[in-house]
This record gives sequence, structure tokens and C-alpha cells, in this order.
Amino acid sequence: MNQKADQRRLAPRRNSAEHPAAGVTSDSLNTKDMRRILGSSLIGSIIEYYDFILYATAASLVFDRVFFANLGPGLSLFASFATLAVGYVARPLGGIVFGHFGDRLGRKQMLVLSMLMMGGATVLIGFLPTTEQIGVVAPIVLVLLRIIQGIAVGGEWGGATLMALEHAPAGKRGFAAAFANAGGPAGGLLATLVVSAVSALTGDQFLVWGWRIPFVLSALLILIGMVIRLKVAETPVFQKLDAEAARVKHPPLMEVLRRHPRVVVVTLVATLGFYACQGLLTVWGVSMAVASGVDRSGVLNWKGVAAVVTVAVCFYSARLSDRIGRRAVLTGAGVAAVLLAFPLILLLTNGTLWGFAVAVVVGNGLVQGALAGPIGAFISEQFPTGVRYTGASLSYQGASMIGAGFTPMIAAGLVLAAGGAVWMVAAFWILILVAGLVAVRLTREGSRLKLDAV
Repeated sequence: MNQKADQRRLAPRRNSAEHPAAGVTSDSLNTKDMRRILGSSLIGSIIEYYDFILYATAASLVFDRVFFANLGPGLSLFASFATLAVGYVARPLGGIVFGHFGDRLGRKQMLVLSMLMMGGATVLIGFLPTTEQIGVVAPIVLVLLRIIQGIAVGGEWGGATLMALEHAPAGKRGFAAAFANAGGPAGGLLATLVVSAVSALTGDQFLVWGWRIPFVLSALLILIGMVIRLKVAETPVFQKLDAEAARVKHPPLMEVLRRHPRVVVVTLVATLGFYACQGLLTVWGVSMAVASGVDRSGVLNWKGVAAVVTVAVCFYSARLSDRIGRRAVLTGAGVAAVLLAFPLILLLTNGTLWGFAVAVVVGNGLVQGALAGPIGAFISEQFPTGVRYTGASLSYQGASMIGAGFTPMIAAGLVLAAGGAVWMVAAFWILILVAGLVAVRLTREGSRLKLDAV
């Protein structure tokens, strides 16, 4: 009897030490544990997306000349964007693999592994010889490293989002999840600033060796991210699932496809508009502006300004979604995007820096920021705890593959098909946005759902 009493007395202290955040019941996000958790989600995502979006920037400015120069201007850019798309194709695979183990073993372990994979691939790209030096082996290795990047970032988003969402109080889940989503534009901003600075410092040597510096710098960022990530605790929602041995019997992917196929399709389509903004404005648009003679440094600087706006709007729209609902915010942003799509494409491609600046700040900063804010909570709240990592990752990464991975390549193809005109690109974008609006209206309002009762 005394022995059992001692065990009961000791159990709370042991759990508290092993899982310092597990006992947090405050309705505030401004506690020591929550600040650590939100900081980990944000900083970790910034580092992962720095690596991932750095590649997109290099694909727009460098890789067509370094790895595909023998194909000619139009085809070399198309081939460069094709390698970019490969990374996005790999993202759903990363979401499935990391989601499986994240739903089985926990969110934290997967976040550490995804960061190591991403950092290793990025640094190796920085040391990769060019096609001129080693021939066709260079683009082949580039594609393989891009696939590793895609798998890593495919596992990152789900873990970082759920780490914040599942620790947060019910009325602030949207704002908490936005810390992971804000890592995308913030990481893009960091990548843009580093590339812009290195481009200015190295000048004519940027295409020779200067472009490698931002990739090699990733090693330092990964070390910083690992130190932060190792200090956070597993989420209380998953700990409860683990303690009750309530995991699903079948592999999480099979469970998602068997029980929640409609949710996967609807949330994937709802997310396409968000990712189409990214692919068209910050990848295809950058290459079009530079190709038309707009100053490269100016383009990168305005892309950086847009990223700052995106982060600010992302947090505001996420907080607003906690008050009025995810669907209302996503609907408003989607309608605005449909109305602005054609004017933004015209501005983006008019061959002036001011046109690019207006297009990227409004389209990427305001519209994409408003869509980005609620999207993490919007998707995650639709799935039950036992398959949330897998289900949310499958939807989100599937949308990233289609919406951002293929849109630059499709846009480049549409311009070629239209003889240089861009109206087909605008029509394509509007079609994606309308489909996303319909899908949003077909979902449940997740802000009113309990995470352990979805």
C-alpha cells in the first residue's frame, strides 16, 4: 500500500520533468513553455524553408546557366523549374513517411530528423560541381539532392504545425499554428536577403562561385535549429493518445485514405490558391522580371519586402481566424485574389521594377499572407489526433506539389503556347483560386472543434 502511494506521489514529478510543457493548462500563449514551443516552430521552420526556398531563388537566377546552359534560354529555364518541381513532388512522400512515424512515435523526433536531412542536402548543393566540370552527373545529383530537400520539408510542416497547435489553448490555435506557417515567408526573406547580399558582394563572380555561399551557410543555421528543437517537449494531445494506447490499428496512411478521403481532397484543393500565389509571384515572376531586364538586386530586395509583409499579415489573419473562423478569413482572401489576379500578372511582367514591386507586395504580401495565416490550423483541425500528422501533411504537401511545384513550369509553358502573352497564366491562376474557394466552403469550421474529438 505504501509502495503504491509512493509511486502515485512520484509520478507527477517524473512526468513534469520529462515533459515540461505537458502540464500547461494556461489560456495564455505568453508562458515560458509556450514561448519555447512557438519559438521552436518558427525558428525551425525558418531554417527549413530558408534551405528549400533558397533553391527556388537559385532556380530562377542561377541553375539554368550553371547546370542547363547547353539547352538554350527558354528550355534551360524550363529544365531549371523542372528540378524545382521535383522537390515539390517529393514533399507528399515526406509527409507520408514522417507522418507515419509522427503519428506512431511522436512529433518531436520527426522534427529533429527532418532538419538534419534538409541541412545535409542543402550544404551538398553548395559544393556540387557544375555540368561543365562533371557533365550530366551534375544535374542528376542536383535532382537527387532536391528530392531529399522535398522529403525533409514534407515532414517539417506537419510536425512544426502540430507542435504549436496541440500545445495551444483552444481559442488561440490559429495564431499558434501560424508560427510554423510564418516560417515559410520568413525563411524566404532570409534566403532572399542572403542571396541579394552575396550577389552584390561577388558581382560578376556570383554565377561562377558566389551562388554557393548561401547554400554552405545552411550548416550554421542547422546547428542553431537543432539546439532549439531538442529543448521542446512532446505535445500533450499526443502524450494522452500514447498513454491510452489509442493509436489506430492500421498504418496512418491507410486509415486516412479509408476513413477521411473527402477531407484530404477538400483541404488539398482549398490550399492550392495559397501555393499558386507562391509559385507564380515569387518564382516564375522573379525569372520573368529579371529576363525582361529588371535589376536583379532590385527584384530580390522587393521580394524581401513582400516577405516581411507576408509574415505580418499571416499573424494578423491567423489571429482574426480565431475570432471569426478559418473559413471566413480564407473566403475573403480568396475572393480578393480572384479579383486581383489579372492586374497582378500584368504588373508582374511589364518589365519595370515598380510593376514587380506592386505585384509582389500586394499578391505575395497581402493576398498570400492572408491565406497563409489560418491554413495550418484549418487543415490540421479536420483530422483526428491518431492520424493528424499524416492527414494534414498529405493535404498540405499535395497542395504544395501541385500549387507551387508545377505552377512555374506550367506558367512558362503557357507563355510559350500563347506566343509570349500572359493572359493564359492569369486565367490558370483564377481557375485554381475559384476551386479553392468552393473547397473552403465545403469544410467544417475547425476553430469550434475539440482536437481530441474531431
